[in-house]
Amino acid sequence: MLRLPPFAYVAARSVDEAVRAMAEAGPDGMLVAGGTDLFPNMKRRQFEPKTLVGLRGVRELRGVRGSARYGLAVGACTTLAAVARHPEVARGYPGLARAAGVVSSPQLRNMGTIGGNVCVDTRCNYYNQTFEWRKAIGFCMKKDGDICLVAPGSRRCWAVSSSDTAPALWALGARVRLVGPGGERTIGIAELFRDDGIQYLGKRPDEVLGEILLPPADGWRSAYLKLRRRGAFDFPVLGVAAALRMEGEVVREARVVLGAVASQPREAPGAAEVLAGQRLTPALIDEAAGRATTPSKPLDNTDLTHPYRKKVTRVYVARALAVAGGLLDADAAEDVA
Repeated sequence: MLRLPPFAYVAARSVDEAVRAMAEAGPDGMLVAGGTDLFPNMKRRQFEPKTLVGLRGVRELRGVRGSARYGLAVGACTTLAAVARHPEVARGYPGLARAAGVVSSPQLRNMGTIGGNVCVDTRCNYYNQTFEWRKAIGFCMKKDGDICLVAPGSRRCWAVSSSDTAPALWALGARVRLVGPGGERTIGIAELFRDDGIQYLGKRPDEVLGEILLPPADGWRSAYLKLRRRGAFDFPVLGVAAALRMEGEVVREARVVLGAVASQPREAPGAAEVLAGQRLTPALIDEAAGRATTPSKPLDNTDLTHPYRKKVTRVYVARALAVAGGLLDADAAEDVA
């Protein structure tokens, strides 16, 4: 049985209290909300904080406020299940509702939070193992070692972004509000991520993710598709978020964002350029999907083979665009390619 290491627990009652507790804990402190990813990582000694600052009691971090017409504010501690079933999210931002609704399993979506999923740790077959397993192979640079076992000649870690909601939020043009010792700041979701398997967040460790801000739906249609071996529980080995701003049958703006192909969500601007100003047709979708494969550069560090994941990127982008454009049902789109 894997057991948690010893730690002190501080139950914060406000964001300011959480910020102060993190400042006092310093590098040995970590934030916890649902804990569905953090606690297993602690059991495997991937994280070894001396202090956990709990956010579950902070009421201001929970709930969805606003409307799709004027924009939504989603508290970071709102559960994934609550986001997935919220009527305004489902009506105005179906890609986000879908992404939140396919994270892990129903039990974990009832505990896990959208903020936790946005900031979830990067993953790798050589890293997400027990301490003894990692010790037997000499560890990797992400924890306790000094080389990347996926690319031994590289100076950086290639662990992959494993969030389902981050690509969807990126495609929707979301922003996040961060609160730290120096005050508040609001940044675009794209600024929250770095292309590095270890330092993958632009958020400072002592900052609390307060809420996620969604712009007005305003003609945008969205979709999210997830490739995984099993129909539940698994992390994505490919995620595709597509958002289209339509005027009739014509695409005025588009965003396509890929997940689980790099250490951060990866936008595919070439696909968006092909779509803008054009009538959405199967031929146009196929051309855009081909352009979207360029930023997809998976490595051999997650489930399924990386050549297959590269190949299926085109298939899933085409399906996601068809779903967003109303040409395909989302449930049918995730059949294995």
